Amino acid sequence: MEKSFKMLARDAKKRMKSGFWENSKTDMQEIVSRAEKNGLNKGKVERYYTEKLSSTVKKDTDEKDEEFYRRVKQMLLAEGEVSDAIGRLTDKEYYLSLSFEERQRYTLSLSERYLRALERFKRECEFDLKK
Repeated sequence: MEKSFKMLARDAKKRMKSGFWENSKTDMQEIVSRAEKNGLNKGKVERYYTEKLSSTVKKDTDEKDEEFYRRVKQMLLAEGEVSDAIGRLTDKEYYLSLSFEERQRYTLSLSERYLRALERFKRECEFDLKK
């Protein structure tokens, strides 16, 4: 569902009143100082958390993508990168219902989603300093 301009403005006002930006700035400063102590590049950490904050505000990832990411993350944490990741992530029932061409498109789409999730996972592992 697309949000109207009025709804977006209302959300922005809520963030301002709740101190969202001040809290975010404080959190960012703490994270960057911890990153510097751990020898990580300050600029990379700032860009990563700025991007993460931006996606939180925009809510640009839908629930299906988040669910897919959770599945990929669980698989990576349990077994690491595996050679048959696409096969494990494939919805077998849905896949069997497709024509040959649709199967190829589905597999390609799944592969692209997996690569994006893998990249996100690696960034999170590298920069997640809240642990």
